[in-house]
Amino acid sequence: MSTNRRLWIGLLILSVLSPLGLLLPACLGAGSAWGEWSAEEIRGLVGYVPVRMERLGGLWHAPLPGYGGPGASPLAQNLWYVVSALVGIGLVVGLSLLLGRWLARNEQSTDVDN
Repeated sequence: MSTNRRLWIGLLILSVLSPLGLLLPACLGAGSAWGEWSAEEIRGLVGYVPVRMERLGGLWHAPLPGYGGPGASPLAQNLWYVVSALVGIGLVVGLSLLLGRWLARNEQSTDVDN
């Protein structure tokens, strides 16, 4: 089996397992996923909110908060989590390929110039 095929299979497996990020904290009573805390949750965890975090807290709003919108069933959230993982992988792979082609083109043009 080629290395590329193993890589794609590994990425697909990780994408399918990505809902564990939603399920495990809920099953273990851990609250929000690590790093996805609101300013209020930070205040409850450490006792204060860093000034810049409070100022910039409303700057970004997720396109699908809660991975599926308000009132979405757990199944819908898990499916959107997998879709988010696949879209993320697609974007990273696509941008990597574009960057690789751009760098290869620039390298070829500098080889011709020399």
